[in-house]
Amino acid sequence: MQSTPYEIEVKALAAKNASKKLAYLSTHVKNKALLLIADELEKREDEIRGANGKDYRDGEKAGMSAALLDRLLLTADRIRATAADVRSVSSLPDPVGEILDMRTLANGLQIGKRRVPLGVIGAIYESRPNVTVDIAVLCLKSGNAVILRGGKEARNSNLALSRIIQESAYSAGIPEGSIQFIESSDRVLITHMLKMRNAIDLVVPRGGADLIRYVAENASMPVLTGGIGVCHTYVDRSADLEKSVSIAYNAKVQRPTVCNALDTLLIHRDIADRFLPIIAREWSKAGVEMHCDERSLAIIGALPSVNAVPATEQDWGKEFLALIAGVRVVDSLDQALEHIAKYGSGHSEAIVTEDYTSAMRFLDEADAACVYVNASTRFTDGGQFGLGAEVGISTQKMHARGPLGLKELTTYKWIIFGSGQVRP
Repeated sequence: MQSTPYEIEVKALAAKNASKKLAYLSTHVKNKALLLIADELEKREDEIRGANGKDYRDGEKAGMSAALLDRLLLTADRIRATAADVRSVSSLPDPVGEILDMRTLANGLQIGKRRVPLGVIGAIYESRPNVTVDIAVLCLKSGNAVILRGGKEARNSNLALSRIIQESAYSAGIPEGSIQFIESSDRVLITHMLKMRNAIDLVVPRGGADLIRYVAENASMPVLTGGIGVCHTYVDRSADLEKSVSIAYNAKVQRPTVCNALDTLLIHRDIADRFLPIIAREWSKAGVEMHCDERSLAIIGALPSVNAVPATEQDWGKEFLALIAGVRVVDSLDQALEHIAKYGSGHSEAIVTEDYTSAMRFLDEADAACVYVNASTRFTDGGQFGLGAEVGISTQKMHARGPLGLKELTTYKWIIFGSGQVRP
């Protein structure tokens, strides 16, 4: 059955009402629900994969790219990993009720902050059905009701997953209405949803640039945007060759279809002659196509079995989501930072160096949510950061940045204890 604007309003109102009870629900009940969700995901693997198979076949017929098909696919291992992430979230401290910055003023007032849920989170996302689980369980643990609106390419998968989440959560004592799923893929319903500021407290879009831009430009409530990852790895003049090859290979090849994969490799000119032939051969074994500037092409262009082509201006600042990488030789750390400032998206940036001063300067000056020294950008992930999972990765600076976990789905209220004080 297709949803209508009226049905969305009904579901949003139900979520708003449920959020008032969910905000003060005990940690025990929330964790009980999460553990039951994890168990049911594993028990009902065949049901999930059957639904996902329909979506995958439809995607193939529709000509979806390899990158999108990879994001869509739910294998047995991915389902088990998702269930493990749910259990990880259950084991994390409950942020709701945490007291912050409590102090006593000169007049005797005790004043501080108490962490509280945001209320109702609206999530609009594409392709990856595991996002349905990640967002739902993080919202539940942080005391927020959630309205889920996935893309049409994963409709069957999302329906199966949301059904399992709802049944498990409600049977464990989560207030009815806390988890809502919008079935329709009609874009006009997104527009309607984005105007419901009285019911939805925050919207988080996850998907391509067009979706994120549309949500940011049309929402009447606060939006947490991000996810577009144009990620650079800079190999400094003092870099260890073995570390550099390992990091660049992992950042590009381990899973090239996700937002934290390497898009552009920058190499200091003093190390380029030694480093580039090695990484070019390793990348080529994995099928990486290198889009090279003139200097890097001169170094590796004639090497046998290396897939290197001249870069164009459009290759810089591009999120490839495939086994393609821009390659550029730079004269200095300054030039690397200038390139990143011009073409980066504020997601994840890395330097490989053995020079402490260069490392600290890169940490200071690379303007991104996550900045690495001697590590792969593939670690930018809620699970890898110890958050259990993530609602998304914010590339903006308000109110949260980087992977969005439990604490990022809360705000605070000021709490003040007095003993009869009045203002003079």
